[in-house]
Amino acid sequence: MSLHSIPEKEIVAIILYTSLFFMIVAVVLIIFFYFSRQKIIQKELEKVDLILRYQKEQLHAVIITQEEERKRIAQDLHDDISSKLNIVSLNSHLLTAPNLTESETAEITENIINLTTKALENSRKIAHNLLPPVFEKFGLNAGIEELCEEFETSKSVKTHYKNEIDFDDKDLDRHLHIFRILQELMNNSLRHGKATEIWISFINIEGVNTCNYEDNGIGFDSSNAENQKGLGMKNIDSRISFLEGTIKITSEINNGIAVNFTF
Repeated sequence: MSLHSIPEKEIVAIILYTSLFFMIVAVVLIIFFYFSRQKIIQKELEKVDLILRYQKEQLHAVIITQEEERKRIAQDLHDDISSKLNIVSLNSHLLTAPNLTESETAEITENIINLTTKALENSRKIAHNLLPPVFEKFGLNAGIEELCEEFETSKSVKTHYKNEIDFDDKDLDRHLHIFRILQELMNNSLRHGKATEIWISFINIEGVNTCNYEDNGIGFDSSNAENQKGLGMKNIDSRISFLEGTIKITSEINNGIAVNFTF
């Protein structure tokens, strides 16, 4: 059948229906792409919201940690320094008292010297806890060696430390975060994990600096997210975030803990 044999009205109807079909398809495609785009935007907003929430939690953890550290330092200064200096002040006033015998003067002077010496030792300990001089002078490797030695002086834990990375001494700011992470982990192993042995090793795996940490403590159920929400762990997470690294914690009850983090 030729086109000339089709009535004009039918041709117009065919054109109209065809145009309407393509218009409907176009509208459906526009609606589809619109809602698809909306879903993508919604997912991106949710992702950004999660990131912001995570950063807010990390910042909150850092602020709380700083406040706790300030309180600890203030308490140490009050207990170990201020109280001793007050007694030194009282003894100094005693020296001005009339009719002191030579033996009394010698005794008071000896007390002042002893208290001053103890106050000086305690102030050095406080300063050492803030930034260990060995770490500041000789770098991360020496700082961790000294940290292990300090823990071993308690006679309750044995440490095993191995390092295969040549740390850049100019990168002390980043290294301080690594030092604090290990300090937190070791404190947790001793205080909460009741560990008697700790293993620390640094190794470069395919260009990525990695630290492996293990202990033989009582462990915990790492599959339970609630066990990893403590202030100490949030502080560690914030430091890992600063280092742009990753962290994996594996532990079982009565089977110690294994921590692997990159930096």
